Amino acid sequence: MKIQHIIIALHTGGAELMLKRLIESHRGSGYEHSVISITGIGTIGHQLRECGIDVHAVGMSGTRGIPRALLHLVRLLRERKPDVVQTWMYHADLIGGLAARIAGNRNIIWGIRTTDVHAGGKRTTTLVRQMCARLSRWVPHMIVCAAQASRRSHAAIGYDDARMVVIPNGFDFTRMAASAEQRAGLRQACGFGAQHVVVGTLGRFNLAKDQQNFVRAAGLLASSHPQLRFLMVGRDVDAANAELANWIARTGHGERFVLLGERTDVPVCLSAMDIFCLSSRTEGFPNVVGEAMSMCLPCVVTDVGDARMLVADTGVVVPKEDSEALAGGVGQMLAMAPEARAQLGRLGRMRVNEEFSIERARERFEALYQRTIIENKGSL
Repeated sequence: MKIQHIIIALHTGGAELMLKRLIESHRGSGYEHSVISITGIGTIGHQLRECGIDVHAVGMSGTRGIPRALLHLVRLLRERKPDVVQTWMYHADLIGGLAARIAGNRNIIWGIRTTDVHAGGKRTTTLVRQMCARLSRWVPHMIVCAAQASRRSHAAIGYDDARMVVIPNGFDFTRMAASAEQRAGLRQACGFGAQHVVVGTLGRFNLAKDQQNFVRAAGLLASSHPQLRFLMVGRDVDAANAELANWIARTGHGERFVLLGERTDVPVCLSAMDIFCLSSRTEGFPNVVGEAMSMCLPCVVTDVGDARMLVADTGVVVPKEDSEALAGGVGQMLAMAPEARAQLGRLGRMRVNEEFSIERARERFEALYQRTIIENKGSL
């Protein structure tokens, strides 16, 4: 079965990493995956190419390039004749979904990743989302949501709930590992000693990720907990980010923060932490929390998307956009004995291993591909 994925870009992000894991999980199977990025190749695109996956970049730049990109996609889809066209996120849902329809393919599966549809964002994204809601009864056969919270919020703004299914992200736990030597090496490189408790966060610099919330919470904790250190990882989370540097300087404890920027060794970065913190103001299904749990990290998360469902009773959940509450949640973790925190981390790993493996996600997608093809054949 030929599956054609269409995505707006292939930078390092939750959706892109899930796409990569899904494709890799099908190696040696009867499923043939290829990827079209509407813009450029990106980091994930290059990684997929290295694995032998066909990745094509349309090269769209800005909204003026949409008509050309649409025609390009129509031509590609007519040439390739995939069995299923699976699109990822709003812009690809709209442009890729319309291209597939024009090309004569009805086996279209949209993908929704976000939850908070009222959190602002770019005006163009809002317009694209509104258009997708109107077209959701005609363009896609099915709509995959990464989280129950995403399904509810999009149904509320007009998406066709009857076409929506929830498939949580799946994790490849065989890759989520780091040695004691790797942990010690990174901690030493960051200037962390054995006496330090490292609270970390991981995610690209973005309004939705609310790194300012994390920094403020860290500042509230720093004076009363001299053993704390703060590790921040992600694209544009580095010393060159003047806005972030200003937030950190305002805490009065800038020397306690380490910014690593974008990294490819995520398991090693997570292993250097003792507590993981999700400070987001909006999420769908937060991949990074599942990854942290798989590394036995106890987690403090804001109550966004499916974060509460994901950690269940293995972590601490606090209100979003409330730095005092976030600091209080981390404080709860710090009040626990180290072994009690470690046990919480082990319980978290057990939970994600049992419920959110990439194998389980792959099975759900395979069933959806088969269902889409069978139902469309039956309606002809």
